[in-house]
Amino acid sequence: MNDEIRVMLERRIDRRTFLRGSGLVAGAVVGAAALPRILLAQDRQDRKDDKPDDKKDDKKDSGQEKDPFKETKIDDQGREYRTCPQCGFNMYRQDRTWTCENCGYSYVE
Repeated sequence: MNDEIRVMLERRIDRRTFLRGSGLVAGAVVGAAALPRILLAQDRQDRKDDKPDDKKDDKKDSGQEKDPFKETKIDDQGREYRTCPQCGFNMYRQDRTWTCENCGYSYVE
């Protein structure tokens, strides 16, 4: 094993290995310089999300926040449909059961 290490150390550096090594070093330097900026930007964005909005509070207090998957719409043929929470396709009602046309997801209303 000592011979293998010695061979690796004595190996002559050619252009390809020099460029590969310097590219890795340059990438590490750029990554180390960009990382604090990315973390700072994420921290600022988290702080903005923590501030309460008046609109969000009004919806929670009044209880009128609608579930988009429970909203009934009318298609071109005049049938009632809802959006499937699993795949986003149309769900149609048969008696009290809403069933997705695409994935087969269903629930009883």
